[in-house]
Amino acid sequence: MPGPVRVVVADDHPVILFGAEHALLKFPGIQVVARARQSTELIKVLQTVPCDVLVTDLAMPGGQYGDGLPLIGYLRRNFPTLPIVVLTMLENAALLKRLSELGVISVVNKSDDLSHIGLAVQHVSRNLEYMSPSVKAALDTLRMNAGGKSDEVMLSKRELEVVRLFVSGMTIKEIAEQLNRSIKTISTQKNTAMRKLGIERDSELFQYAQSNGLLNLSSYSAEEPGELP
Repeated sequence: MPGPVRVVVADDHPVILFGAEHALLKFPGIQVVARARQSTELIKVLQTVPCDVLVTDLAMPGGQYGDGLPLIGYLRRNFPTLPIVVLTMLENAALLKRLSELGVISVVNKSDDLSHIGLAVQHVSRNLEYMSPSVKAALDTLRMNAGGKSDEVMLSKRELEVVRLFVSGMTIKEIAEQLNRSIKTISTQKNTAMRKLGIERDSELFQYAQSNGLLNLSSYSAEEPGELP
């Protein structure tokens, strides 16, 4: 008979870490073999502890390998056969699209019942996709709104530029002065970016920026738009 599915759980919040592990213990065929609080610990664990599935928080700052999409990308490159279940509070269109592009086939929203973590582990261990209810609802809405045009959630270079400066702590007025654009133009570009991302509040914009690694990027000159990655 095959052995239990060995799982590593990573989250920077002790309560979530405990809750996820406790939820997984209710599934007889799943065994939590290690846990981590940030990316430095996580990579060390993955290099030394055999596991079958990784369950990881998306926003987990403080580690050597970063967090958010950059960390997921690193994991996919260095542990390409390891199935990943991503835990997040975010469910905006651009984030879900990027996770899918990186090869993540399971996303669980922390607002859903934690039992979905175990269901997700069961699915990805068999290479099957699993999305928790609120994530599935967000994806269904995205498909209906986009009508197959996935490029609708892509930001233009100028919109991305405004978002980066805004989440770095600058006001709309300060951004307008730095980029030599009108306040109205900057405000419009910020609002357009938020609408494309399915975001309504500034706090969600900061969460999106953190998950996409935008808060970790060094500042750049407005006179060198060609240098935008």
